[in-house]
Amino acid sequence: MNPPVSPHPVRPAPARPTATDLKRLTTGETADPHALLGPHPGPGGVTLRVLKPLAEAVWAVGPAGNVLAELRHEGGGVFSGTLPGTGGPDSVPDYRLRMRYADCECETDDPYRFPPVPGELDLYLIAEGRHERLWTVLGARVCEHRSVTGTAFAVWAPNARAVRVVGDFNHWAGAGHPMRSLGASGVWELFVPGVGDGCRYKFEILGPDGTWRQKADPLARSAEAAPGTASVVFASGHRWTDGEWMAERGRRRAERAPMSVYELHLGSWRPGRGYRELATELPGYVRAMGFTHVEFLPVSEHPFGGSWGYQVTSYYAPMAALGTPDDFRYLVDALHRAGIGVILDWVPAHFPKDDWALARFDGTALYEHPDPRRGEHPDWGTLVFDYGRDQVRNFLVANALYWCAEFHVDGLRVDAVASMLYLDYSRPEGGWLPNAYGGREHLEAVEFLQEMNAAVYRSCPGVVTIAEESTAWDGVTRRTDHGGLGFGFKWNMGWMHDSLGYMGRDPVHRQYHHHALTFPVVYAYAENHLLPISHDEVVHGKGSLLGRMPGDRWRRFANARAYLAFMWGFPGKQLLFMGQEFAQESEWSHDTGTDWAATADSAHAGVRDLVRDLNAHYLRLPALWDLDADPGGFAWLDADAAEDNVYSFVRYDGDGTPLVCVHHFGPSVRRGYRIGVPGGGEWTEILNTDAARYGGSDVLNSAPLPARPVPWQDQEWSVEVTLPPLGVIWLRPRHRAAGGERHDEGT
Repeated sequence: MNPPVSPHPVRPAPARPTATDLKRLTTGETADPHALLGPHPGPGGVTLRVLKPLAEAVWAVGPAGNVLAELRHEGGGVFSGTLPGTGGPDSVPDYRLRMRYADCECETDDPYRFPPVPGELDLYLIAEGRHERLWTVLGARVCEHRSVTGTAFAVWAPNARAVRVVGDFNHWAGAGHPMRSLGASGVWELFVPGVGDGCRYKFEILGPDGTWRQKADPLARSAEAAPGTASVVFASGHRWTDGEWMAERGRRRAERAPMSVYELHLGSWRPGRGYRELATELPGYVRAMGFTHVEFLPVSEHPFGGSWGYQVTSYYAPMAALGTPDDFRYLVDALHRAGIGVILDWVPAHFPKDDWALARFDGTALYEHPDPRRGEHPDWGTLVFDYGRDQVRNFLVANALYWCAEFHVDGLRVDAVASMLYLDYSRPEGGWLPNAYGGREHLEAVEFLQEMNAAVYRSCPGVVTIAEESTAWDGVTRRTDHGGLGFGFKWNMGWMHDSLGYMGRDPVHRQYHHHALTFPVVYAYAENHLLPISHDEVVHGKGSLLGRMPGDRWRRFANARAYLAFMWGFPGKQLLFMGQEFAQESEWSHDTGTDWAATADSAHAGVRDLVRDLNAHYLRLPALWDLDADPGGFAWLDADAAEDNVYSFVRYDGDGTPLVCVHHFGPSVRRGYRIGVPGGGEWTEILNTDAARYGGSDVLNSAPLPARPVPWQDQEWSVEVTLPPLGVIWLRPRHRAAGGERHDEGT
């Protein structure tokens, strides 16, 4: 039994509908179906009108199943009658609808007896483009409305002539479920009783051109797995167990904390595993390897697997091929319990042209800019968001907050930021529109990025945002109140490009390109940087990281080990794509996934063990991360030993504790090589990439190295070391030079 439901405000009974009224109602071409449908108190009692196409008979029945009124057919599936009552606004009796069809009889609550679910403040904020929790209003939400359980459907389609909801619950025939327009907000709404978790649905939208289009819900919490394109009603039942992680996260300063990121594509890390299966394997592996974070290639629903998630069709729905949204929550929860942070790749730069998704959503260029010189991406065949439209910016800002709030993610890596910042990005002369001042900067996109970053850092303590930005745009990681974009970190694409270019050369030629590894220090502290060897570097014919190294097999592995140690020692956080932690030989394929069988080979296993040890040292040596954003944390010992193919520098932590990093990118052994050190006493080799256990030739500095008072490389003390071929060594002091204070050697 359902208690009485009184719509508010209660409308008086309309006059008998004209033929035009009935036609608009039955064809769905109405913006206010509630004006005719549902109960309407009036002078003669309570008039009830319902729309039930294909029904043979309709009755209004009371709580005990008693017939309150048999409704007469007015035509076109519209039935009407009079319910008992005084006709006053509070006199609508409790009723349900009983329908007889050709093959069955059923009962349901009347969707048109309910007032709107969205409140006035919600609608005001949506109209203003300032609703940061947009997902709590739009989309499909299972809820109890006026003591009746059902799903509240709401969609923003301001230019639509009419909207109706279709799905499993009405056999995909939307004629019986027209939605009402909620005025200037552009929102259309309908509460449908009895619809619950798992129901598939779409919105049917009548555009200004008179064409009906079926569209997936832009704010769907769940979606059908491809090739299906429907949205799915979903109500979360997950209970989080990561309270300790979330509390600690909010107290962490990311730029002064360790961040070693393992990037992976969930669908191909272990092919065939879903979110829950991954939750039993991934946290243990990442923790054993010593990474602090994982970064997932985009997990939002996308119809084409070959896009790797970078052509999103449902921004609020995790990809269904791997499980439900709660299964994804379970994976994040498991990673947090293992002490692993979760970063999502997020794609607000563009979206695909699929006709059932965002493209021309209400029959007009709604989410995309209407001018193709701004609204289409020539390289990717996709559409570009209209960042100048308040509601579009709101859709994206709220989406960033949604993943942080609803899925507890710890960071967002924003894809293709450069394509957003420049109006002439990948466009020929004359093929782009300048900004209001005649320039190439996309001012509306800049405002969006600033708004998004400010909202995330204000609302989600401890969450970081990371920009994939490949140009010299000033202030990517500067605070928004100081004129910056407001990101926490920027991918150091210059470091990646220069260092890989250097490593790809034969050692005999490297001396002529020595600056490639020294120049990145010039701008290392211009931003808060993350050093990426990402999926982009092991696809599209580039081969694997190992495959880009020169020489025979032994030298390629030695080069790869030395390069990884250089990466871990250089200022900035680091990111490594799956498979590169054991030097996978083949280029990554999303179809075949990671080549785990390679780890049975000792050379691959050696690289894996090196990466594990690099991370172990990284976590216990604050010199490698504490002052990543402070030039005081780095000093060259020798940046000019080009003929030797040697680079040496010191990293310091906030207490001044040093770590000496010496990189030898030549193939010979160099004995008695003098290195300046910042202090006397004994120095210990804590890492050598040439160690036999890593697959090297085992040219080590096993004994402690006494520092002599021989000035060298602007240091008062120096040590003599043996440099392994194509190898890197790290040195730590056993005692402080001044007073002999003991130091942890990191071993």
